[in-house]
Formats: sequence, C-alpha cells, structure tokens
Amino acid sequence: MILDGKTALVTGSTSGIGLAIAQALATEGAKLMINGFGPEDEIASICDELGAVHDGADMSDPDAIERMVARCGKELGGPDILVNNAGIQHVSPVEEFPPEKWDAIIAINLSAVFHTTRHALPGMKRKGWGRIINTASAHSLIASPNKSAYVAAKHGVAGFTKTLALEAARDGVTANCISPGYVWTPLVENQIPDTMKARNMTREQVMNDVLLAAQPTKQFVTPEQVAALAVFLCRDEAASITGANLSMDGGWTAA
Repeated sequence: MILDGKTALVTGSTSGIGLAIAQALATEGAKLMINGFGPEDEIASICDELGAVHDGADMSDPDAIERMVARCGKELGGPDILVNNAGIQHVSPVEEFPPEKWDAIIAINLSAVFHTTRHALPGMKRKGWGRIINTASAHSLIASPNKSAYVAAKHGVAGFTKTLALEAARDGVTANCISPGYVWTPLVENQIPDTMKARNMTREQVMNDVLLAAQPTKQFVTPEQVAALAVFLCRDEAASITGANLSMDGGWTAA
C-alpha cells in the first residue's frame, strides 16, 4: 500500500467528501485522524472501520485546531498528509446575508485552512515530505448568486494554496486544491431549501435548473471520484503537481 507509514489528518471527515477521502487514504495504509461532528455512535463506527482517531475540534476555533494538530503528532506521528475539507454553506442575497453566517463561513472554510496548515507544515518540512490537499470548489473559479461568503472563501483557498506551494516548493511538500462541481453530499442537500426560498423555486427546479444547470455532464460528482484524485496527489508520481487548482466539475468551468 502506497501510504504505509504515513499519517493523514482529514478535517470535516465524518460525512460526505471528507469521509470518502478518509476511507480512500485508509485503504492505502495511512493512519488517520478524522474530524467533524455527528452522532457519537456513528463516529465510533467510522473510527472502528478505519482504525482512526477522532478529534472533534471546532474548526472556527484556532486554539482547538492547534490542539488537534498537536494531538495528531503526539498520538499518530503526523500529519504527513493534511486534507482541509471542513466547510459550511449559507445561501442568501448580500443585503440579507446574516453577518454571523458570513463570519462563520470565512472562519471554517478559509481561516481554518490557514490555521491547520501553519501548525502542520513545520513537521512536514522537517521530514522532507508532505501533502496538503484543500477541498476548494468550482466556486473558487466562478461565482454564483447568493453565495457571497462561500465564493469569497473558496477563492481565498485557491490563492492560499498557490502561495503555500511556492513557499514549500523546495521542502518536499506539495499543496494543491481540488475544485469539485456539485457533489451529492449533505452540504449540497442542505442548501436546497435556502435556494428554493431565495429563488422561489421548487426542489426539482433547484436540482435541475440551479445545481446541475452549469455542469454539462448533468451528473453530480461523486465523493469517491474526489477521493481518488486526493489519493493520486499523495503518490510519488504527483510530486511535481503543486500549486494546482484541479477542476472536477463535469465541464462547468470549461466555458
């Protein structure tokens, strides 16, 4: 297995894309620390399945993030692989956007990426090997109405990733982001009611005329497809891929 001896920390990994990435990394032999919220029995089951350690750090809390990364190092000897995946969403026009929602989205979707990275990077540099993979979005490249905070945060993630790649270019550490289109996850499913309200649409109209309207394939990306790309980025063959924003959006941003 290609990741024997490596430790991965995957944020936002108790469901959706993050869980799929954690499962794929475990299959390749990585030791795992997962992070996220959910029913205790479900999290315990995931940990048993993957042989993982769970840390419930609130990704809006820099101190909790610092403790999580330190715990990962103490208990598992890493992270060698950091996957910044935690994210939340809120859909609303700018003039109606609750400031507290803006602050939360920026904190969890963008600032948390900085805080995890600044604590994980020194250890990677000391080892001369590291992989930092940030879950961005097609919205790191293109905007949609009513998603100002999310679009701003994901554009920020893409820019941060490029800067990080340049700074770590000679240290054996790569930094890339994966930018999926719409992936069928709880995050996407949960924004449907807000979009219905904001655009005065039915659920079916939101699904077909909003979520999949821009994806020429007219298919949702699967979490497993994103996970497969994340695993490839950890391979030695991907050592020269750094600073990239890798689209996986069914052709959405090709136009």
